[in-house]
Amino acid sequence: MTHPKAEQADIALLLEGTFPYVSGGVSSWINQIIRAFPEYRFAIIFLGSQSRDYPKFKYELPANVVHFEQHFLYDHLSANDLPHAREGDKATFQVLRDIITTLRQGHTETALALQMLRAVTHEMLPGGRFPLEDFLYSEQSWELICDTYRRDCTDPSFVDYFWTVRIMFQPLWTLARVAHSMPAVRMSHSASTGYAGFLGALLHDTRGIPLVLSEHGIYTKERQIDLLKSEWIRDNRNIFQRDPTELSYFRQMWIRLFEWLGRYCYAAADPIIALYETNRLRQVQDGADAARTFNIPNGIQLSRFAPMRAKRTAETPPVLCLIGRVVPIKDVKTFVRAMRRVVNQVPNAQGWIAGPTEEDAAYAQECQNLVRSLGLEEHVKFLGFQKVEDLMPKIGLVVLSSISEALPLVILEGYAAGVPTVSTDVGSCRQLIEGLSDEDRALGASGSVVGIADPQALADAAIALLADPVEWRRASAAAIARVERYYTDTMMFDSYRKVYRQALQDRTARQETH
Repeated sequence: MTHPKAEQADIALLLEGTFPYVSGGVSSWINQIIRAFPEYRFAIIFLGSQSRDYPKFKYELPANVVHFEQHFLYDHLSANDLPHAREGDKATFQVLRDIITTLRQGHTETALALQMLRAVTHEMLPGGRFPLEDFLYSEQSWELICDTYRRDCTDPSFVDYFWTVRIMFQPLWTLARVAHSMPAVRMSHSASTGYAGFLGALLHDTRGIPLVLSEHGIYTKERQIDLLKSEWIRDNRNIFQRDPTELSYFRQMWIRLFEWLGRYCYAAADPIIALYETNRLRQVQDGADAARTFNIPNGIQLSRFAPMRAKRTAETPPVLCLIGRVVPIKDVKTFVRAMRRVVNQVPNAQGWIAGPTEEDAAYAQECQNLVRSLGLEEHVKFLGFQKVEDLMPKIGLVVLSSISEALPLVILEGYAAGVPTVSTDVGSCRQLIEGLSDEDRALGASGSVVGIADPQALADAAIALLADPVEWRRASAAAIARVERYYTDTMMFDSYRKVYRQALQDRTARQETH
């Protein structure tokens, strides 16, 4: 596939594991944003794990994407390279030792650690005093790894520790090379912290490019969920109540890396945008300057979904629909178990699972096996990817059984079509269902909120709405009123238009000053 290339663009979108290779969620939002601003030329810098994980685009690149490049951070990690003896720059490695010492002193020394970290990342750029070869092969690097292993590592295997350190940090040199060589842009916009946020901070620090950060979910929290995924599947406990020390030392290393990549990104980004207030407060807790944080909620195109209301039948169909990827974070198994209770009381009820199954084929198979074991083959259907417009007139409830969400577009899409929701108490879902401000809450509840991994509560809340036409209509009216008043795409685009204009003006002002 031939990708567009350009030497200049207005805005670089820094995207990790999302658009254009992954459908729904953040990818859908990115597609919205690009198409909403045809006056800007976008360059997309896509970061992924390995190329085999991203076989094909799920979205067509909009016409105003003038440049696309992709980098797979773990494609070239190899144990086959022959080492080349080298000493390494002593001054640089002394700074690294000082950073490690400072980090042991706790968050009170965060500013100093970030200052030293910034100095090291500058030297990782091509031509700097800290090339990748020094990290991989130098005596200084070997001594530092051995020292930290002896002092800090609580797991027995030095070989595992050695390779974990390499895998964790080697991508930073890839990103330094990307920052050095990517096209000239007037600003960058990262959709997360993590490696994409690190790239944005590096562009800010080395090339003076303003960085805007939008976090749909908190990256460090989501990576902790990824690391705990197997434990969640095994014991079905609420992972947010688990003690982080239950993780292996190596998993704790990954979490600490993501925390510091986040702090590095927060130090450079202005503004720092969250979808809702709980996440904004989490950003501040994790190191973001509160003065640079604010919220811009997701918004949807009302004209696309409002016509679906007229297509609904007079009776509410007893159809519960989970719209999303069939992956553990969506906890599809809880939805399936809830459907057993729903069908027991509402024999003609249907549970539709509308979303791709290929991302985690093993988990999807487990969900299908669970359907069979509960005797639900006639009631629970895996529909694969579906157009939301085709679904909404046919369903009675949008259901989310997720263990983590941010501000789900699918709830807003359902609201615009007049469909209430039942959701677990994750992300902004309570805010979307019960309202945020006094004025918002006065609109009434647009569904029900239940606890995580509680199929009985999920089933009972769904049955209560489907069995009471008056209450369902009241929830539907509240849903329509809430989305029309607070969550339209025009409101979101107006907010981001101001953000882009300010960032681009700041860039122009700095250039004129210099």
